Amino acid sequence: MKYCVLIIDGAAGLPLPERGGKTCLELAHTPNLDALTKEGTLGLIRTVPVGMEPSSACACMSILGYDPKVYYQGRAAIEAKSMGIPVDEGEVVFRCNLVAIRDGKMWSYSSSYISTDEAKQLVEALNESLGNDQIHFYPGVSYRHICKLKGVKTLLAICTPPHDIPNKPIAEFLPHGPGSERLRELMARSEVVLRDHPVNVARRSHGDIPATMIWLFWGSGPVPDMPAFRQIYGLDVAVTSAVDILRGLARMTGMEVLDIPGVKDGLGNDFAAQAVGALAALREHDLVVIHVEATDEAAHTGSIDAKVAAIQKVDKEVISRLHSWQEGELRLLVMPDHPTPIKTQTH
Repeated sequence: MKYCVLIIDGAAGLPLPERGGKTCLELAHTPNLDALTKEGTLGLIRTVPVGMEPSSACACMSILGYDPKVYYQGRAAIEAKSMGIPVDEGEVVFRCNLVAIRDGKMWSYSSSYISTDEAKQLVEALNESLGNDQIHFYPGVSYRHICKLKGVKTLLAICTPPHDIPNKPIAEFLPHGPGSERLRELMARSEVVLRDHPVNVARRSHGDIPATMIWLFWGSGPVPDMPAFRQIYGLDVAVTSAVDILRGLARMTGMEVLDIPGVKDGLGNDFAAQAVGALAALREHDLVVIHVEATDEAAHTGSIDAKVAAIQKVDKEVISRLHSWQEGELRLLVMPDHPTPIKTQTH
Protein backbone atom coordinates (compact mmCIF):
# COMPACT_ATOMS: atom_id res chain seq x y z
CA MET A 1 0.00 0.00 0.00
CA LYS A 2 1.22 3.46 -0.95
CA TYR A 3 -0.07 6.74 0.47
CA CYS A 4 -0.35 10.31 -0.81
CA VAL A 5 -1.44 13.48 0.99
CA LEU A 6 -2.30 16.39 -1.30
CA ILE A 7 -2.49 19.73 0.55
CA ILE A 8 -4.20 22.44 -1.50
CA ASP A 9 -3.14 25.43 0.54
CA GLY A 10 -5.93 27.81 1.52
CA ALA A 11 -8.39 26.20 -0.90
CA ALA A 12 -11.29 26.41 1.53
CA GLY A 13 -13.16 29.68 1.85
CA LEU A 14 -16.51 31.35 2.37
CA PRO A 15 -19.55 31.68 0.07
CA LEU A 16 -19.24 34.56 -2.37
CA PRO A 17 -22.45 36.62 -2.70
CA GLU A 18 -21.22 38.06 -6.00
CA ARG A 19 -20.94 34.53 -7.40
CA GLY A 20 -24.31 33.17 -6.36
CA GLY A 21 -23.26 32.24 -2.83
CA LYS A 22 -20.74 29.63 -4.00
CA THR A 23 -17.21 29.16 -2.73
CA CYS A 24 -14.20 29.04 -5.05
CA LEU A 25 -14.15 25.24 -4.70
CA GLU A 26 -17.77 25.13 -5.84
CA LEU A 27 -17.13 27.51 -8.73
CA ALA A 28 -14.15 25.55 -10.01
CA HIS A 29 -14.56 22.82 -12.61
CA THR A 30 -13.08 19.81 -10.82
CA PRO A 31 -14.22 16.57 -12.46
CA ASN A 32 -11.39 14.54 -10.94
CA LEU A 33 -12.00 15.78 -7.41
CA ASP A 34 -15.73 15.24 -7.92
CA ALA A 35 -15.06 11.63 -8.90
CA LEU A 36 -13.01 11.10 -5.75
CA THR A 37 -15.84 12.39 -3.56
CA LYS A 38 -18.17 9.79 -5.07
CA GLU A 39 -15.68 6.97 -4.60
CA GLY A 40 -14.20 7.96 -1.25
CA THR A 41 -15.07 9.28 2.18
CA LEU A 42 -15.72 12.92 3.09
CA GLY A 43 -15.00 14.40 6.49
CA LEU A 44 -14.12 17.46 8.54
CA ILE A 45 -10.90 18.07 10.42
CA ARG A 46 -9.54 20.76 12.73
CA THR A 47 -5.95 21.36 11.71
CA VAL A 48 -5.30 24.31 14.03
CA PRO A 49 -5.76 23.77 17.77
CA VAL A 50 -8.09 26.21 19.53
CA GLY A 51 -6.24 29.35 20.53
CA MET A 52 -3.35 28.95 18.07
CA GLU A 53 -2.65 31.04 14.98
CA PRO A 54 -4.41 29.79 11.83
CA SER A 55 -1.16 29.51 9.89
CA SER A 56 0.13 26.93 7.44
CA ALA A 57 2.87 26.20 9.94
CA CYS A 58 0.44 25.04 12.64
CA ALA A 59 -1.95 23.41 10.19
CA CYS A 60 0.65 21.47 8.22
CA MET A 61 2.39 20.36 11.39
CA SER A 62 -0.94 18.83 12.41
CA ILE A 63 -1.48 17.23 9.01
CA LEU A 64 1.97 15.63 9.20
CA GLY A 65 1.09 14.09 12.56
CA TYR A 66 2.82 16.44 15.00
CA ASP A 67 0.90 18.31 17.70
CA PRO A 68 1.53 22.08 17.31
CA LYS A 69 0.81 22.56 21.01
CA VAL A 70 3.89 20.45 21.70
CA TYR A 71 6.26 21.32 18.87
CA TYR A 72 5.33 24.71 17.42
CA GLN A 73 7.60 27.54 18.62
CA GLY A 74 7.31 29.94 15.70
CA ARG A 75 7.39 29.74 11.94
CA ALA A 76 10.61 31.57 11.15
CA ALA A 77 12.82 28.94 12.79
CA ILE A 78 11.25 26.23 10.63
CA GLU A 79 11.84 28.29 7.48
CA ALA A 80 15.41 28.97 8.63
CA LYS A 81 15.93 25.22 8.94
CA SER A 82 14.80 24.79 5.35
CA MET A 83 17.27 27.46 4.24
CA GLY A 84 20.16 25.95 6.19
CA ILE A 85 20.44 28.92 8.57
CA PRO A 86 21.89 27.98 11.98
CA VAL A 87 20.09 29.43 15.00
CA ASP A 88 22.08 29.19 18.23
CA GLU A 89 21.15 29.96 21.81
CA GLY A 90 20.63 33.69 22.27
CA GLU A 91 19.75 34.11 18.59
CA VAL A 92 16.29 34.61 17.11
CA VAL A 93 14.96 34.65 13.58
CA PHE A 94 12.11 36.60 12.04
CA ARG A 95 10.38 36.25 8.70
CA CYS A 96 11.42 39.32 6.75
CA ASN A 97 9.03 40.23 3.93
CA LEU A 98 9.86 42.82 1.31
CA VAL A 99 6.64 44.86 1.33
CA ALA A 100 5.29 47.95 -0.38
CA ILE A 101 3.77 50.78 1.66
CA ARG A 102 1.84 53.61 0.00
CA ASP A 103 0.19 56.51 1.80
CA GLY A 104 0.85 54.77 5.09
CA LYS A 105 -1.07 51.65 4.04
CA MET A 106 -0.05 48.06 3.26
CA TRP A 107 -0.07 48.28 -0.53
CA SER A 108 1.44 44.85 -1.19
CA TYR A 109 2.71 42.27 1.31
CA SER A 110 4.83 40.75 -1.49
CA SER A 111 5.94 43.82 -3.45
CA SER A 112 3.82 42.36 -6.25
CA TYR A 113 5.69 39.04 -6.02
CA ILE A 114 9.07 40.57 -6.61
CA SER A 115 11.45 38.22 -8.41
CA THR A 116 13.99 36.23 -6.43
CA ASP A 117 16.89 37.82 -8.33
CA GLU A 118 15.67 41.35 -7.59
CA ALA A 119 14.99 40.49 -3.97
CA LYS A 120 18.46 39.04 -3.50
CA GLN A 121 20.01 42.34 -4.55
CA LEU A 122 17.85 44.21 -2.05
CA VAL A 123 18.69 41.81 0.77
CA GLU A 124 22.39 42.19 -0.02
CA ALA A 125 21.98 45.97 0.25
CA LEU A 126 20.23 45.56 3.60
CA ASN A 127 23.14 43.49 4.89
CA GLU A 128 25.66 46.05 3.70
CA SER A 129 23.84 48.93 5.37
CA LEU A 130 22.18 47.38 8.42
CA GLY A 131 24.00 44.08 9.01
CA ASN A 132 26.59 43.59 11.74
CA ASP A 133 27.64 40.97 14.29
CA GLN A 134 24.17 41.26 15.84
CA ILE A 135 22.02 41.35 12.69
CA HIS A 136 22.09 39.37 9.45
CA PHE A 137 19.65 39.09 6.56
CA TYR A 138 19.34 35.88 4.53
CA PRO A 139 17.82 35.93 1.03
CA GLY A 140 15.03 33.49 0.33
CA VAL A 141 12.51 33.21 -2.49
CA SER A 142 10.62 36.18 -3.95
CA TYR A 143 9.47 38.43 -1.10
CA ARG A 144 10.14 35.90 1.70
CA HIS A 145 13.43 36.23 3.62
CA ILE A 146 14.89 35.74 7.08
CA CYS A 147 16.42 38.21 9.53
CA LYS A 148 18.55 36.76 12.34
CA LEU A 149 19.16 38.80 15.48
CA LYS A 150 20.94 38.39 18.77
CA GLY A 151 18.52 39.25 21.55
CA VAL A 152 15.72 37.01 22.77
CA LYS A 153 13.75 39.96 24.16
CA THR A 154 12.54 40.71 20.64
CA LEU A 155 10.46 37.51 20.80
CA LEU A 156 8.18 39.28 23.26
CA ALA A 157 7.12 41.78 20.61
CA ILE A 158 3.61 41.49 19.21
CA CYS A 159 3.89 41.32 15.44
CA THR A 160 1.26 41.13 12.69
CA PRO A 161 1.78 39.31 9.37
CA PRO A 162 1.56 41.81 6.49
CA HIS A 163 -0.81 39.60 4.51
CA ASP A 164 -3.33 40.05 7.33
CA ILE A 165 -3.61 43.80 6.76
CA PRO A 166 -4.12 44.42 3.01
CA ASN A 167 -4.74 48.11 2.27
CA LYS A 168 -4.92 48.95 5.99
CA PRO A 169 -2.95 51.75 7.71
CA ILE A 170 0.19 50.14 9.08
CA ALA A 171 0.72 52.39 12.11
CA GLU A 172 -1.45 50.33 14.47
CA PHE A 173 0.03 47.04 13.22
CA LEU A 174 3.73 47.80 13.64
CA PRO A 175 5.52 45.61 16.21
CA HIS A 176 4.60 46.72 19.70
CA GLY A 177 5.10 45.72 23.30
CA PRO A 178 8.33 44.61 25.02
CA GLY A 179 11.24 44.08 22.65
CA SER A 180 9.53 45.78 19.71
CA GLU A 181 11.57 48.97 19.54
CA ARG A 182 14.51 47.23 17.89
CA LEU A 183 12.27 45.67 15.25
CA ARG A 184 10.53 48.98 14.45
CA GLU A 185 13.91 50.69 14.17
CA LEU A 186 15.15 48.11 11.67
CA MET A 187 11.98 48.39 9.61
CA ALA A 188 12.23 52.19 9.54
CA ARG A 189 15.91 52.14 8.58
CA SER A 190 15.19 49.71 5.76
CA GLU A 191 13.06 52.33 4.01
CA VAL A 192 16.12 54.54 3.55
CA VAL A 193 18.18 51.64 2.15
CA LEU A 194 15.51 50.51 -0.29
CA ARG A 195 14.07 53.85 -1.43
CA ASP A 196 16.47 54.63 -4.27
CA HIS A 197 18.04 51.23 -4.81
CA PRO A 198 18.52 50.52 -8.55
CA VAL A 199 16.14 47.56 -8.35
CA ASN A 200 13.32 49.81 -7.15
CA VAL A 201 14.21 52.57 -9.58
CA ALA A 202 13.88 50.03 -12.40
CA ARG A 203 10.63 48.60 -11.02
CA ARG A 204 9.05 52.05 -10.83
CA SER A 205 10.16 52.85 -14.38
CA HIS A 206 8.47 49.66 -15.60
CA GLY A 207 5.28 50.36 -13.68
CA ASP A 208 5.97 47.61 -11.13
CA ILE A 209 5.35 47.94 -7.40
CA PRO A 210 8.62 48.69 -5.55
CA ALA A 211 9.76 47.08 -2.31
CA THR A 212 9.71 50.05 0.04
CA MET A 213 10.54 48.44 3.40
CA ILE A 214 10.99 45.20 5.32
CA TRP A 215 8.30 43.78 7.59
CA LEU A 216 9.37 41.57 10.51
CA PHE A 217 7.06 38.97 12.07
CA TRP A 218 6.77 35.27 13.02
CA GLY A 219 9.74 35.46 15.36
CA SER A 220 11.14 32.32 16.98
CA GLY A 221 14.21 30.92 18.70
CA PRO A 222 16.10 27.69 17.90
CA VAL A 223 14.07 24.96 16.22
CA PRO A 224 12.52 22.34 18.50
CA ASP A 225 13.67 18.73 18.42
CA MET A 226 11.06 16.65 16.61
CA PRO A 227 11.12 12.85 16.31
CA ALA A 228 11.54 11.40 12.84
CA PHE A 229 8.33 10.50 11.05
CA ARG A 230 9.58 6.99 10.40
CA GLN A 231 10.34 6.55 14.09
CA ILE A 232 6.71 7.35 14.98
CA TYR A 233 4.76 5.97 12.05
CA GLY A 234 7.10 3.48 10.39
CA LEU A 235 6.87 5.03 6.91
CA ASP A 236 9.44 6.61 4.58
CA VAL A 237 8.19 9.99 3.33
CA ALA A 238 9.03 12.43 0.55
CA VAL A 239 7.67 15.99 0.33
CA THR A 240 7.30 18.35 -2.62
CA SER A 241 6.60 22.02 -1.90
CA ALA A 242 7.76 25.42 -3.09
CA VAL A 243 7.59 27.01 0.36
CA ASP A 244 10.15 26.86 3.14
CA ILE A 245 7.67 26.01 5.88
CA LEU A 246 6.90 22.59 4.39
CA ARG A 247 10.47 21.97 3.36
CA GLY A 248 11.67 22.93 6.82
CA LEU A 249 9.17 20.65 8.56
CA ALA A 250 10.25 17.83 6.27
CA ARG A 251 13.92 18.27 7.12
CA MET A 252 13.16 18.51 10.83
CA THR A 253 11.33 15.17 10.76
CA GLY A 254 13.63 13.13 8.53
CA MET A 255 11.57 13.33 5.35
CA GLU A 256 13.17 13.63 1.93
CA VAL A 257 12.65 17.01 0.26
CA LEU A 258 12.07 16.64 -3.48
CA ASP A 259 13.67 19.29 -5.69
CA ILE A 260 11.43 19.09 -8.75
CA PRO A 261 12.22 21.64 -11.49
CA GLY A 262 9.34 24.01 -12.14
CA VAL A 263 7.72 23.78 -8.71
CA LYS A 264 6.82 27.34 -7.68
CA ASP A 265 4.44 29.02 -5.27
CA GLY A 266 2.08 30.79 -7.71
CA LEU A 267 0.13 30.03 -10.86
CA GLY A 268 3.49 29.73 -12.61
CA ASN A 269 3.92 26.38 -10.84
CA ASP A 270 4.43 23.41 -13.13
CA PHE A 271 1.61 21.36 -11.62
CA ALA A 272 2.14 18.45 -13.99
CA ALA A 273 5.85 18.21 -13.19
CA GLN A 274 5.09 18.32 -9.48
CA ALA A 275 2.62 15.44 -9.80
CA VAL A 276 4.91 13.36 -12.00
CA GLY A 277 7.86 13.91 -9.68
CA ALA A 278 5.80 13.00 -6.63
CA LEU A 279 4.53 9.79 -8.22
CA ALA A 280 8.06 8.85 -9.23
CA ALA A 281 9.08 9.26 -5.57
CA LEU A 282 6.35 6.82 -4.55
CA ARG A 283 8.37 4.03 -6.12
CA GLU A 284 10.99 4.53 -3.40
CA HIS A 285 8.84 5.85 -0.54
CA ASP A 286 5.76 4.72 1.34
CA LEU A 287 4.16 8.16 1.46
CA VAL A 288 4.48 11.33 -0.59
CA VAL A 289 3.16 14.72 0.50
CA ILE A 290 2.30 17.17 -2.27
CA HIS A 291 1.84 20.77 -1.15
CA VAL A 292 0.43 23.29 -3.64
CA GLU A 293 0.75 26.96 -2.67
CA ALA A 294 -0.86 28.65 -5.69
CA THR A 295 -4.40 28.57 -4.29
CA ASP A 296 -3.37 30.38 -1.11
CA GLU A 297 -1.32 32.99 -2.95
CA ALA A 298 -4.29 33.73 -5.21
CA ALA A 299 -6.65 34.11 -2.25
CA HIS A 300 -4.27 36.54 -0.54
CA THR A 301 -4.57 38.82 -3.58
CA GLY A 302 -8.37 38.77 -3.35
CA SER A 303 -8.76 37.38 -6.87
CA ILE A 304 -11.66 34.97 -7.26
CA ASP A 305 -10.68 34.10 -10.81
CA ALA A 306 -7.06 33.39 -9.87
CA LYS A 307 -8.05 31.13 -6.99
CA VAL A 308 -10.57 29.24 -9.12
CA ALA A 309 -7.95 28.86 -11.87
CA ALA A 310 -5.44 27.47 -9.36
CA ILE A 311 -7.96 24.93 -8.03
CA GLN A 312 -8.75 23.84 -11.59
CA LYS A 313 -5.05 23.46 -12.37
CA VAL A 314 -4.62 21.20 -9.35
CA ASP A 315 -7.57 19.11 -10.44
CA LYS A 316 -6.50 18.80 -14.06
CA GLU A 317 -2.75 18.35 -13.64
CA VAL A 318 -2.32 16.77 -10.19
CA ILE A 319 -5.45 14.96 -9.03
CA SER A 320 -6.04 13.40 -12.46
CA ARG A 321 -2.58 11.82 -12.35
CA LEU A 322 -2.98 10.61 -8.78
CA HIS A 323 -6.42 9.19 -9.52
CA SER A 324 -5.20 7.23 -12.53
CA TRP A 325 -1.97 5.87 -11.00
CA GLN A 326 -1.64 2.23 -12.00
CA GLU A 327 1.56 1.10 -10.30
CA GLY A 328 -0.09 -0.30 -7.18
CA GLU A 329 -2.68 0.34 -4.54
CA LEU A 330 -2.80 3.98 -3.44
CA ARG A 331 -4.68 5.68 -0.63
CA LEU A 332 -5.12 9.38 -1.34
CA LEU A 333 -6.05 12.19 1.06
CA VAL A 334 -6.94 15.58 -0.49
CA MET A 335 -7.43 18.53 1.83
CA PRO A 336 -6.67 22.21 2.45
CA ASP A 337 -4.58 23.17 5.44
CA HIS A 338 -6.81 26.12 6.37
CA PRO A 339 -9.34 28.45 4.71
CA THR A 340 -8.18 31.64 2.98
CA PRO A 341 -11.41 33.49 2.17
CA ILE A 342 -11.41 35.97 -0.70
CA LYS A 343 -13.26 38.56 1.41
CA THR A 344 -10.63 38.73 4.16
CA GLN A 345 -7.59 37.84 1.99
CA THR A 346 -6.10 36.14 5.04
CA HIS A 347 -6.38 32.96 7.09
